[in-house]
Amino acid sequence: MPILGIETSCDETACGIVDSDGHILANVVASQIETHAPYGGIIPELASRAHIVNIHKVVDQAISESNVKLSDLEAIAVTNGPGLAGSLLVGLNFAKGLSASLGIPLLGVNHLEGHVSACFIEDEKFNFSKNDIFPSISLIISGGHTELVLMKEYDSFAMLGQTRDDAVGEAFDKVSRILGLGYPGGPIIENWAKRSMKKNYKLPRSWLKDDSEFSFSGLKTATKNLAYEKIYRNNLSQDQIALEISEISNAFQESVLDVLLNKSISIAKKYDCKNILVSGGVAANGYLRSNFEKNNDINAIFPERKYCTDNGIMIACRGLIDFMNKSFSNPESIKINPQLNIK
Repeated sequence: MPILGIETSCDETACGIVDSDGHILANVVASQIETHAPYGGIIPELASRAHIVNIHKVVDQAISESNVKLSDLEAIAVTNGPGLAGSLLVGLNFAKGLSASLGIPLLGVNHLEGHVSACFIEDEKFNFSKNDIFPSISLIISGGHTELVLMKEYDSFAMLGQTRDDAVGEAFDKVSRILGLGYPGGPIIENWAKRSMKKNYKLPRSWLKDDSEFSFSGLKTATKNLAYEKIYRNNLSQDQIALEISEISNAFQESVLDVLLNKSISIAKKYDCKNILVSGGVAANGYLRSNFEKNNDINAIFPERKYCTDNGIMIACRGLIDFMNKSFSNPESIKINPQLNIK
């Protein structure tokens, strides 16, 4: 009983297929990085137009790779929020048309819950029987989100706190622009930080009084000021500029990790959770992964890197949970919600 998942919340046109046992049958992603890189970020109109061009191709390729027929599908899961309105509309309208033509259920999936589901993919299979890990804290970190969520089971989500301003992935992108490094900022900053000679530049940490909430706007400004002090106000050689960029990148990355790790551990202890599920695009950061995983205070669970960024598999997996629970809605009642959040 294959479930097809469609993801178009931002700039990735993606389709994934899983069977009722959770085996991954296909995973196809059409990236738009080259389209948006010249602008240093996502241009919503360009993103939605690219989805229109790509979605048929991506779904057709996923069907071909899975060796199943359209008539074999049992349900279609599609992201209906949060995300860019135009992008969401492309995916939802395509999914509605496909489900109607096949006469099968349509499942609206919260994009954030999809990211969390990616933590349970092991050896190309979605494992939905690990009930012993609950309750768990879920840290969702991406270009648009930084949130701490309490999970008591696979389909039980309770928002504890989130960022008050910039998401952590957004902060990476903005700092990358400040340093003139390009887009996307996450992997670029990580690579530059590896070159650091550890000058011990110190950037601020925004702890806030509430351990469940974050703020990265001040860190972004402090990084900008440091860049002006060390780079832009001086007449440096290219080698000197490269050295300063690596040191600033390292200082920024260390500040981000310090806050994410310590706040997550604090909240996990508060709710008596032994596990922290870390998902979203920023969860692919190697520095962050290694420091979470070697910390003895918690057990950190990450998706494979290929399932950290937006993909259709995570949507299909989350949809599979609703399908097994027979949580169906009238397709006409499923609307896009760009501001959708975890309750």
